[in-house]
Amino acid sequence: MSEILCQWLNQELKVSRTVSPKSFAKAFSSGYLIGEILHKFELQDDFSEFSESRVSSAKLNNFSRLEPTLHLLGVQFDQNVAHSIITEKPGAATKLLYQLYIALQKKKRSGLTGIEMQTMQPLTNLRLQNMKSDNFRERLKNLIPRQTDFNLMRLTYRFQEKHKHMKEDLARVHFEKLERFQKLQEEQRCFNIEKQRISRRRQNEIMAQIQAAIIQIPKPTSNCTLKALEAQKMMKKKKEAEDVANEIKKFEALIKKDLQAKESVSKTSLDTAGQTTTDLLNTYSDDDYIRKIQKRLEEDAFAREQREKRRRRLLMDQLIAHEAQEEAYREEQLINRLMRQSQQERRIAVQLMHVRHEKEVLWQNRIFREKQYEERRLKDFQDALDREAALAKQAKVDFEEQILREKKIREQIAVERAQALYKKHYSICAEIFDQILDLSTKVADYRMLTNNMIPHKLMHDWKELFFNGKPIYEQASIKPLPANPSTEQLIELEKRDLLDRNDYEEYKVHTDKK
Repeated sequence: MSEILCQWLNQELKVSRTVSPKSFAKAFSSGYLIGEILHKFELQDDFSEFSESRVSSAKLNNFSRLEPTLHLLGVQFDQNVAHSIITEKPGAATKLLYQLYIALQKKKRSGLTGIEMQTMQPLTNLRLQNMKSDNFRERLKNLIPRQTDFNLMRLTYRFQEKHKHMKEDLARVHFEKLERFQKLQEEQRCFNIEKQRISRRRQNEIMAQIQAAIIQIPKPTSNCTLKALEAQKMMKKKKEAEDVANEIKKFEALIKKDLQAKESVSKTSLDTAGQTTTDLLNTYSDDDYIRKIQKRLEEDAFAREQREKRRRRLLMDQLIAHEAQEEAYREEQLINRLMRQSQQERRIAVQLMHVRHEKEVLWQNRIFREKQYEERRLKDFQDALDREAALAKQAKVDFEEQILREKKIREQIAVERAQALYKKHYSICAEIFDQILDLSTKVADYRMLTNNMIPHKLMHDWKELFFNGKPIYEQASIKPLPANPSTEQLIELEKRDLLDRNDYEEYKVHTDKK
């Protein structure tokens, strides 16, 4: 619908300002274009008193003059509708223009002029309409804020927009820092994964080296054949027989030596007895001689006793060895007799002996293997404990380093955020304080010069500059204006344009009132 209305306004009526659906509410907020449309249909005779300004007084003047004409056309229009259009409420201007379009089309089909339509109205209705217009003007005046309030609202809105932009900038900076922090975390995670992968690969290499270094101990070869067993038994028996024969020969030789030694000692003792007796009888008394003989007889008896003990011990050892040899020989003879009974029994006996030998070998191998397994388990357990301790220590160190890095980043972000907030608040307060200080010093200087009298026009200009955030004092000279003006000169040009525009709007308001 807004496109149809725009086409009607731009192509058929050709209003002074091009209207688009996006700027529809703003274009009709002052009421000037509505007056122009009614003027083109010869319904608004006082269109020359309309103002294009957007100040509150101009809008109040325009809509107060539109109200009687719109009621004459039968368009629903009151102070609430006017307030909605002035505040640029979405859809309010479109709805009013659509009703106006329908009413003007009806008027065009009827062929009546504005004067004819007014004359057709009863006199009482005209008086009532005048009262309603006055009432409408008063109510609309209460609804529309004053220009000073509007300027203050505009100044507040400007600072709010500035605060909003600064907040958005801070949010963007915070988002960028958060992205950098997340990127650092992702790089740290990739670094940890790569580190774990490298450590796992090293562990696998160490385990492979350990597996390669294990020495496989070959099992001892077992002579399990019957011939080897018989040969071993025969060799053992021959060796035992030879040992027994050698011991018997040694025993007989020792006995012969003892007999010969006794005979030689008895002969020498008889020869020397005659010589020693005479000497002893001559040199010693009878008591000493008897005591000496007794002592020698005791020594001979002790030596004889010791020799008898050694001989008996040797005989006992030889008898025990001989009995063991006889026992083995008897067992062998018994086995041979038993094995001679039948070939089948002999084969079974061989198999039983073979099984017994295998059982013995298996038992020994099993003990040896269990011992190796136990040593291997203990070694693996100790290696696992050492590895877990090293990994835990490394993980603890990595975690502490990561915590320190994250703590530093968090502290840095907190410091930057506090600095940004301080700069934002300081800049806002400094700007407002500088403007207030400039205005105060300007007023104080002028009152000292003019004896506390400030012209209304000058004070109004200062307020406009203050509300628009422009410096009150002159920043630079613009006479003559160079081709490339500086920033201060551009600010002075904007101040001059602002003051000129306000003067023009005041002039138009004063001319409209006259």
